[in-house]
Amino acid sequence: MMLRIRGFESKAAECFTKGMLAGNIHLCIGQEAVPTGACMALEPEDYMASTHRGHGHCIAKGADTDKMLAELFGKKTGYCKGKGGSMHIADVAGLHSLGANGIVGAGIPIATGSAFASKIWGDKHVTLCFFGDSASNQGTFHEAINMAAAWKLPVVYLCENNSYGVSTDIHGVTNTDTIAVRAKAYDIPGETVDGNDPVTVYEAVKKAVDYAREGNGPSIVECLTFRHQGHYCGDPAVYRPAEYMEHAHEKDAIPNFRKKLLEQGTATEEELVAIEKAVDEEIEAAYKFANESDYPDPSEATTDVYSSDNERSVVR
Repeated sequence: MMLRIRGFESKAAECFTKGMLAGNIHLCIGQEAVPTGACMALEPEDYMASTHRGHGHCIAKGADTDKMLAELFGKKTGYCKGKGGSMHIADVAGLHSLGANGIVGAGIPIATGSAFASKIWGDKHVTLCFFGDSASNQGTFHEAINMAAAWKLPVVYLCENNSYGVSTDIHGVTNTDTIAVRAKAYDIPGETVDGNDPVTVYEAVKKAVDYAREGNGPSIVECLTFRHQGHYCGDPAVYRPAEYMEHAHEKDAIPNFRKKLLEQGTATEEELVAIEKAVDEEIEAAYKFANESDYPDPSEATTDVYSSDNERSVVR
């Protein structure tokens, strides 16, 4: 899964650099262990809210890389018929993915509303909410988590802390050592873990998911990680000190986990090479699908502007 996410992101970066994509893209290269471990802790029926850096979330939740890349290309074969692009991939009915969001922190109240719906309906689904470290300084973070805590809603708030909100070091604008410690203000569980180990992430999120599903309410899980690129594809990130990337490469989950699998005897070199080859072939097939797909007809511009057939989002 981590290889699939990195392969997709690398291909997206290549296409963007060649001018094949419209708009901008925000890549999660370096953060692959977080969505991989977190989404494996979910059941297929559980819901997920994503962020502007959300390609990895979608893939880990089970999205098809061909339809995702087609969406980035603006093609009608994409998840949102080419109308959403990188920051708005969603599949409510199929993947229970409530979508990515270009507004920092906006997914937090959306996820809280999803959890509120689960509590009303008694469907036992849990909603996993991804957000970045800087989103924790938004009012939506505090308002939504206060509501979820008061009403014991089945939601897990997962912070991907890569230390930077665009170009701002989170430690310069937050008066706490961690984001998870803020859980104390709402008397809910909060835990900070190594976001570069997919197993560690899985175990922390699984505990929080089980806690929520049992009716105990929300938790905050903070995963410390690194983004290898700047805020957007092409951002030189000159605002970061050199040691940031030194630590990022040292903690890179993919080569480290590969080494661990070999040392433990969990996988052989031949098996890992086969996985790597299969992922390369999948991404190349996705590129071919996206590149050869048709653009939507111009008449489609006025359709799907607002949808009311999504039962989970209809106000009654």
